[in-house]
Amino acid sequence: MKITIEHKIPTRVLTPASGYLTEYSHTLNPYVGCTFACSYCYVRRMPVALFRGSPWGSWVDVKQNAADHLRTELKRANQKGPVTIFLSSSTDPYQPVEYREKITRSFLEVLAENPPAFLFVQTRSPLVVRDIDLFCQLKNRIRISLTIETDRDDVRRAFAPLSPSIPARLSALKRLTAAGVPTQAAVSPLLPCTPAFPKTLSAVTSRVCIDDFFRGDGSGGKRTEQLGIRQIFHQNGWDEWYDKEAYTRLIADFQRDFKGQIYLSQTGFLPESV
Repeated sequence: MKITIEHKIPTRVLTPASGYLTEYSHTLNPYVGCTFACSYCYVRRMPVALFRGSPWGSWVDVKQNAADHLRTELKRANQKGPVTIFLSSSTDPYQPVEYREKITRSFLEVLAENPPAFLFVQTRSPLVVRDIDLFCQLKNRIRISLTIETDRDDVRRAFAPLSPSIPARLSALKRLTAAGVPTQAAVSPLLPCTPAFPKTLSAVTSRVCIDDFFRGDGSGGKRTEQLGIRQIFHQNGWDEWYDKEAYTRLIADFQRDFKGQIYLSQTGFLPESV
């Protein structure tokens, strides 16, 4: 798939949080669009994607001079109260274009200079380990959440073939945890996995958050139905996993085998007091 990359100057970069992320003061997105193109991404059903005129995953807008905007906006936001930031709500901050553009890196440099009350970084990319030096500067004001929705790479390829491999993500999470960075594995959305999944995650982090399409897509599963995700489950013989009870079964497995903290749905993504 050909990728179109455009550079645009944003009107602002800090956006007041809403919906699933209302506990945060702001969201922060370095890019518009995401070339990981995950089949179940809820942004596919949002206006930014629906009215683009090009397939989701085929384009990315890079926010030019974004760090300067953030520096200015952060000063204003701090005058109104504690700033808690979710990075990112509608794109992956470490998608492939970040290797070259380094917009996420520039954001983190600003935030290290002017620490928010709390920063939550959500990604599925091993590139996140590049910024361990900046994460360590933020100490207990940060948590890195790495999406690992399954321990089966064949399942990952069925739903998100352009996303990073599962072994690479596990390795990245292990490095972050070993460096003393607060981490979690986001089993979100829950996909078919093996019985060994809880123990596998125990080896790389002490915290997991489990979510599924029915609780985490913001519409009780309706948005996911519109994306045709049920068909992928059916084509691969995984029908029993596209069920509300799969979530309950997996929680039981983690409660038995995972040696750490277990959070469910929205609770695992909330800002922490420091």
